[in-house]
Amino acid sequence: MKFFLDSAKMDEIRETYETFGLDGVTTNPKHIMNSGKPFLSAIEAIADFVRSEKLDGWERFPVSVEINPHLDTAADMIAEAKKIAPLCANFVIKLPCTNAGVEACRKLEKEGIRTNLTLIFSPAQALWAGKHGALFVSPFIGWKESNGEDCKAYIQNIVDIYKNYGFYKKTEIICAAIRTPKQIADCAVAGADIVTAGIDVYKDSIKHAFTNQGLETFCNAWDNTKKA
Repeated sequence: MKFFLDSAKMDEIRETYETFGLDGVTTNPKHIMNSGKPFLSAIEAIADFVRSEKLDGWERFPVSVEINPHLDTAADMIAEAKKIAPLCANFVIKLPCTNAGVEACRKLEKEGIRTNLTLIFSPAQALWAGKHGALFVSPFIGWKESNGEDCKAYIQNIVDIYKNYGFYKKTEIICAAIRTPKQIADCAVAGADIVTAGIDVYKDSIKHAFTNQGLETFCNAWDNTKKA
């Protein structure tokens, strides 16, 4: 499984890359806002980072960049994508799962601009990303579970459908809006390719009370062992 960071803050991106071996970054308008930078400055800072780490290319370290969410025609989405994609070879264009977004996804992929169909909340929606060869599809987890839905079957159904029709591993499944370590594990069990989460979720996924208890026991044993 690959681990992407859901953030546009450079301190978080650097820390997660150094600590956890980050595989990519996903951004959205809320993350850009929280970075405190204008849109172009925020994505250019990420582009500078991948170049400095010699991670050039979406094949090595994809960076999903969401276009202006106010755009509601395929033509406008495509025009915007063609302005953003050339800025960095790592950029993958995030498009909403709407009629216009699916059309833009299909046409951009035919032109070699890689896409991520996002705001997916059902297996039926996820089918469109696979059908049109999107690089990524982003089913959301946290929002659905906050609404009382169990997402294990939802992700498993997407994985199974992708395997049925040869989409699996061609369009990679990014489980998005991950809020807990359990959600990471559920997505891994289902066979999702990627999870994207905030840095605090990854830190929590490494913690366990018994690990701390065991470390304390071993430290006490070490300290009370006879010294030569």
